[in-house]
Amino acid sequence: MESQLEELRSRALSEISSASETKELESVQIRYLGRKGRLTALVRGLGGLPEKDRPRLGRLANAAKRSVEEALRSRRAELAARKGDSPVGEGRFDVTLPGTRPRIGRLHPLTRVLDEIIEIFSSLGFTLEEGPEIESEYYNFDALNIPADHPARDMQDTLYLKNGLLLRTHTSPVQVRVMEKQPPPVRMICAGKVYRADTADASHSPMFHQIEGLMVDRGVSFTDLKGVLNLFATRCFGPRVKTRFRASFFPFTEPSAEVDISCLVCGGRGCRVCGSSGWLEILGAGMVDPEVFKAVGYDHRVYSGYAFGMGIERIAMLRHGINDIRLFFDNDLRFLRQF
Repeated sequence: MESQLEELRSRALSEISSASETKELESVQIRYLGRKGRLTALVRGLGGLPEKDRPRLGRLANAAKRSVEEALRSRRAELAARKGDSPVGEGRFDVTLPGTRPRIGRLHPLTRVLDEIIEIFSSLGFTLEEGPEIESEYYNFDALNIPADHPARDMQDTLYLKNGLLLRTHTSPVQVRVMEKQPPPVRMICAGKVYRADTADASHSPMFHQIEGLMVDRGVSFTDLKGVLNLFATRCFGPRVKTRFRASFFPFTEPSAEVDISCLVCGGRGCRVCGSSGWLEILGAGMVDPEVFKAVGYDHRVYSGYAFGMGIERIAMLRHGINDIRLFFDNDLRFLRQF
C-alpha cells in the first residue's frame, strides 16, 4: 500500500508538471482526485487493512493527496500568469481596461468651512474654547444682559428642558464661562451646535452651528474689531470682497453692528441673490456691554472688549452658492461628493 501511494503521487506530480493547458490539469485532477480517481480509490481501501496499519497509512495517504492538490494549484497559477488568464473567476482579465476608482471619504462641507474659520482666527492668536450644549438660563440669558421679557426667551424660540435647563440658543454662554475663570486679557473663539424652536425650511433649521469670538483687554476699540473682521472677510471670501458695518442692536454688545460683504455673485452691482442691494449679511458684532463685564467680575472702567458671532451654515452657503440649508443634513451622497 505504501509503495502504491508513492507511485500514484509521483505519477500525478509528473503529469501535472508536464501539463501545458488548464484542461489537462482538470483531467489530471479527475483521474487522481475525482470520485472514482486512483488516489481516492486507494484511500477508500484503507478500511480493509489491519487496524494497526491504518493510522500510519492514513497519514501517508492524506499527505499524498495534499501534495497533488498543492501541485495543481501552483501549476494553474503558472499557466494563468503565462497566458494572461485570471487565476480567480472565469474568463480572461483584460489589463487594458480602465480601473475602478475607489470612493475615498472626504470632510463634510460644514466641517471644511469650520476648520478654515478656526484656522483664520487661530493665526490671529485666538484660542479655541468649548462649552456645554445644555445650559442654564443664567448663562444663556441673564449673564448676557438679556432681560426676562426679551422675545428670545419665549418658548417659540427656546427649547426648554426640566429644572431650569435649556438647549443653548447661541454659543455666547461659552464667553461668559471663560471670563468667569480667566482674568483679562482674553482672546478666544468658541464653536458648536445651537438650537432654536424653528421649523425646518430652506433658510432655517432647529439645529445649526455657530462660531463666536471675544477679545478683552485694556484699550480695545471698535477699530480693532473692524480690523479683525475685515481680515477675516478677505481671507474667507477672497481679497476683492468689501465689508460694510451697519448699526444694529444686541443685548450683550453696545454699540452693535451687522456686518455685510459685497455680493459674491454680482460683485456689488445688484442681483437676485443679494436682493439688488449688492450686499450679503454674514455676522453680528459689537463692543461688549458693561453689564456683561459686571456679571463676570471685570472692571468695565479698566477693560473693554469686542465680540462677534456667525452661523457656519450661512458662511458655507455663501461660499458654495447653496440655496437650501437642509442639504447639509440630508446625508445625500450626490450633494456631499461635490465638495
